[in-house]
Amino acid sequence: MMLEKCPRCELNYITPDQKYCKVCLREMKGGAGAEEVELCSICNESPALPGKDVCLFCLREMNKSNSEEDDSGAESGVDADSIGEMGDVTDIDEIIPEGEDAMESNEYSDMEHELSLEEVREDEERGADDDEDEEEI
Repeated sequence: MMLEKCPRCELNYITPDQKYCKVCLREMKGGAGAEEVELCSICNESPALPGKDVCLFCLREMNKSNSEEDDSGAESGVDADSIGEMGDVTDIDEIIPEGEDAMESNEYSDMEHELSLEEVREDEERGADDDEDEEEI
């Protein structure tokens, strides 16, 4: 059986006895295809709300249980008042490893004295000049 591309969309393949592919036929008839209904991920019975993975009933139950936890004195994360008390990122202390790792961290301490872009270029030029001198010998 030889398959051909659909003459309308040129994407899908059809058999020689078909005029158009199923996708094009559905579009030409103007009917929106039967969309698959996604079921609730919790109860697997009711359809899920658009943009959510739970149904309306389960969403309400989840909201009830969250409000009951808040009423019972459980902390719900970060207070709005404590956000202003947080220090800046620059206030964070550096973590210094202990023991053998401390020796290894010293090799990275030279990074504080990084070369500028001009110094890197000069080093590369010196290296290229040295390579040319070695080739002449």
